[in-house]
Amino acid sequence: MATAVSAAVADVFTVLDDWRDRVAAAVPVATTAELDALVESLVVPTLVGGVAAHDTPMLLIGAGFIAAADDRQASPAHFAWWLGPLAGNPLLGTTLAPTRLDLAARVHTEYLRDFRGLEWYRVPEATGRAHVTGPYVDHLCTFDFIVTLTLPVLVDGRMVGVIGADVSVTRLEQSLLPALLGLDAPAALVNAIGRVVISTEATLAAGDIVPNPGHPLAAYDRAPCAGFPFDVIARRPLE
Repeated sequence: MATAVSAAVADVFTVLDDWRDRVAAAVPVATTAELDALVESLVVPTLVGGVAAHDTPMLLIGAGFIAAADDRQASPAHFAWWLGPLAGNPLLGTTLAPTRLDLAARVHTEYLRDFRGLEWYRVPEATGRAHVTGPYVDHLCTFDFIVTLTLPVLVDGRMVGVIGADVSVTRLEQSLLPALLGLDAPAALVNAIGRVVISTEATLAAGDIVPNPGHPLAAYDRAPCAGFPFDVIARRPLE
């Protein structure tokens, strides 16, 4: 199960690696409009039916490029970000095609004026490495639990933004739940701080925190997902 989780996350980062390289090559020479068109050409085909490296459906519900605040001056926060088709979205209803995120049409977006403090941006900027944020409730786009994967986009050693993707926890659950149900004990996928992503344990819902799931005296056995900040935990049999 842990191997399946690692493979699913690795598939997304493989896609992001390619996008990151193309965007980094374009940033020094492209206008904002040209860069946005490039990002759209990369992400939209994946959002409407792309498949991952193992021929499994892509888990992305949104993706794009977010420019560094001092790199693209067209607006305080420049998001070249698209949402995939949505079903029953509280804001957009049901959509049959990808739509671009329009910050002007959103309420309560003041926090994005200094998005550099948000985890999905701050950590790649500080470390120069890929980062996984979540799960958390996305109040900007999907109004559902998501996991956000981001990579820093570097030009001549300077970060000019992040390329990223939102993974739908619902889609992740649909993909991984059969394997999770096949385990011999109730189990859950949790992030590095023990927050539940998906679960077959009746007492654990998405978003719950499992106290110290890796502690020797905890009620769960743990299997790390190699290369990524997730663990599969399974309840120990009662002695």
